[in-house]
Amino acid sequence: MSLEDHLGDIIRKARKASNVTPEAAATAAGISVEGLAALENSGTTKVRVNYTVLAAALKLSPAKLERIAGGWLPSAKDTGTWREFRMISTEQGGNTVNCYLIWDEVSKEAALFDTGWTAEPILKIIDAEQIQLKHLFLTHTHEDHVAAMGTIRERFPKIFIHTDAKSSPPQHKNRRNDCIHLGSLRITNRETPGHAEDGVIYLIGNFPEDVPHVAIIGDTIFAGSMATGFISWEQLKERVQSQIFSLPLDTAR
Repeated sequence: MSLEDHLGDIIRKARKASNVTPEAAATAAGISVEGLAALENSGTTKVRVNYTVLAAALKLSPAKLERIAGGWLPSAKDTGTWREFRMISTEQGGNTVNCYLIWDEVSKEAALFDTGWTAEPILKIIDAEQIQLKHLFLTHTHEDHVAAMGTIRERFPKIFIHTDAKSSPPQHKNRRNDCIHLGSLRITNRETPGHAEDGVIYLIGNFPEDVPHVAIIGDTIFAGSMATGFISWEQLKERVQSQIFSLPLDTAR
């Protein structure tokens, strides 16, 4: 399983989140400013980097940054535990994004979390499984997460949309005490702005056989890194800590 952010992305994001200048980061790393720029852009370098000191300057874990620099990769998650759950990846212009389809095994009622770039792979699963798409939950409204929404709404005109977007009609805005029923499944939400103004994550529970909850976290954190704080780095970090790190350890995310 590959990293969504390469080593350079991780360093660049942490540097900006910590408000550290390129000059200060380069000094900590023991390389030139040009060398730091090349590392941040490509994720690779041919010169020796002092990752321990650099990590401390960027408020990262030195041991973990060293492991990533040494080639650490996250282990693949076996989603087979959740039988009625599919992760769907679509790509455009080198940008790969995931969306998620989940349904109740008895009622066949389904929910889609974000749309990705294209609807075709989503519709293929819906048709193959003969499920009824009832809900569309948006983690935020950046283009790569909603690009196929028009096609989805055309195919399912009665689909109910859930979002934190301020411009959405009141009936479609998430409320913090919402608990949406999808057959026997239960879906709640947690507010996570910072990357996007309308950032929100969803927690899905009450699966058969008491399997762990699933958290759909959108662009908040990745394996080894955090999303870009387009709205606020501090707000994003606080919400990751309070709303995501507080979830049970066995939660799939």
